[in-house]
Amino acid sequence: MNWEGGIRVPGLLRWPGVIQAGAYIDEPTSNMDIFPTIVKLAEAQLPSDRIIDGHDLMPLLQGKVTRSKHEFLFHYCNAYLNAVRWHPGNSESVWKVVFFTPNFSPEDSNGCYDSHVCFCHGGFITQHDPPLLFDLSRDPEEKFPLTPETESRFYEILRVVHLAVDNHSRSLRPVPDQLSWDNLLWKPWLQVCCSSLLPCIPIKTVVPG
Repeated sequence: MNWEGGIRVPGLLRWPGVIQAGAYIDEPTSNMDIFPTIVKLAEAQLPSDRIIDGHDLMPLLQGKVTRSKHEFLFHYCNAYLNAVRWHPGNSESVWKVVFFTPNFSPEDSNGCYDSHVCFCHGGFITQHDPPLLFDLSRDPEEKFPLTPETESRFYEILRVVHLAVDNHSRSLRPVPDQLSWDNLLWKPWLQVCCSSLLPCIPIKTVVPG
């Protein structure tokens, strides 16, 4: 789920002489950051024909900076944008906007126990208009949704987040269907001719002539 308890998964890293032992970083990052980090460490170049959403983690891991480069993080439930986190550069507040929540079953529970999985669309969710707004710097457990009465910048925060969502959506490009028949069909000519259990079997090509 995209509540903080599902998002904030600890990561443990060890690199003697590069990453300081015992360091603690309380900044959310993303799996998308792994790719540009490895590319930078390999002294290679990132692809220039697409938008790379991740950022190099090394400055954060080595203590050269204290904040992630992600001003916005977009949290998806399958293919549906579920929530957005915004950490303004000039503020200690961390805002989180939640567009929909799953309909738990049974109703008085905190999970989808009847179906064993929470779905992300249709009658399985409740859309929120306006979205739920939390200040994670004061309410990390997301217990108290803010309202225009309790947060004077309520509509301004939503406006900025919606603008970020629009920019993010325009940057997305469709990818080929990974479950198409062309990707699912077995291609024997791509199979290796040996395994870790058997010795390699040489393949001879006979050309009639």
